[in-house]
Amino acid sequence: MILYILIAFKCSFSSNNACFSIYKVTTMLTTLSVVFGGIALLAILLCVRIVPQKSEYIVERLGKYHTTLSAGLNVIIPVLDRVAYKQSLKEVAIPVPRQEAITKDNISVAVGGNVYLTVVDSNKASYNVSDWEFAVVQLAQTVMRSAIGEMELDETFSSRATLNAKIVEQISQHSEKWGILVSMYELDEVEPPQSVKEAMEKQMKSEREKRSAILDAQGKKEAQILEAEGRKTALVLDAEGQKESQILAAQAEKEERVLHAQGEAEATIKMAEAQAVSIEKVGTALSKDGGNTAMQYELSKKAITAKENLAKESTVMLLSDKQSDPSETVAQAMAITAAMSKH
Repeated sequence: MILYILIAFKCSFSSNNACFSIYKVTTMLTTLSVVFGGIALLAILLCVRIVPQKSEYIVERLGKYHTTLSAGLNVIIPVLDRVAYKQSLKEVAIPVPRQEAITKDNISVAVGGNVYLTVVDSNKASYNVSDWEFAVVQLAQTVMRSAIGEMELDETFSSRATLNAKIVEQISQHSEKWGILVSMYELDEVEPPQSVKEAMEKQMKSEREKRSAILDAQGKKEAQILEAEGRKTALVLDAEGQKESQILAAQAEKEERVLHAQGEAEATIKMAEAQAVSIEKVGTALSKDGGNTAMQYELSKKAITAKENLAKESTVMLLSDKQSDPSETVAQAMAITAAMSKH
């Protein structure tokens, strides 16, 4: 702009031919500046590379690996250098198509899944394999068929975690040289044939009926056991009650006998004491005048009364003439009294 102003100012004081020559030179210079500016801008665009986060670019110089560009602003040499590969370092999930596999018990099943992996070495992922995604999928299918072939059908349902871990381990052994880290593999479906499904449904139905019958039998068994235990407890409690009752009865009888014995002992003592008092009184009476005569009379009277009582009973008694004579009875009483007096 300034250049055009200077040219216009100079042309106002110069001839027409001179002004035309100056205008041509100015136009040429402007064109050259625009061309060089475009070339410089293009060079800058070709030299600068901005790499996104979690990404790496592989740079080749003259067809040979040169360097790896990390995230951020990077500079390369145009023409000599070129970005050959762009690798993402994010974890990706790659679906593994369904395929037929034969289990250990010779049953064909359709299995599919998803493999989760991460590029950990961009150089290996770029130069050690032409298409690492395709290679991982093919390897996953091969390993999955091999792992399914080592397991029975029931194990593919019950041991899913073991199967996934085995597939991850085998894939990792081969993918390490590709710079790929396999973090997880998940089987999304295991579909057996329709005939096997029907057989499994019948088996599950029979298993449910079996479990139901077992639970019913166990319930009846537990009920019978509880009933038997109840009867046993009742019998035990009844026996314990009878035992305690017998013990209490025996204790009561023992106490009764003790009390009775104590009463008889006390009665015997009282009778002995009464007899002693009676004997003492008899002795005192005998020591008085006329005591022996009274005693002889009393003994004779009692002897005669005793014989009369014997005669009233149905028992037959044979007595001698002396024993049946009352005077003889009186004589015996007097002889006893005399003997007691001497003592």
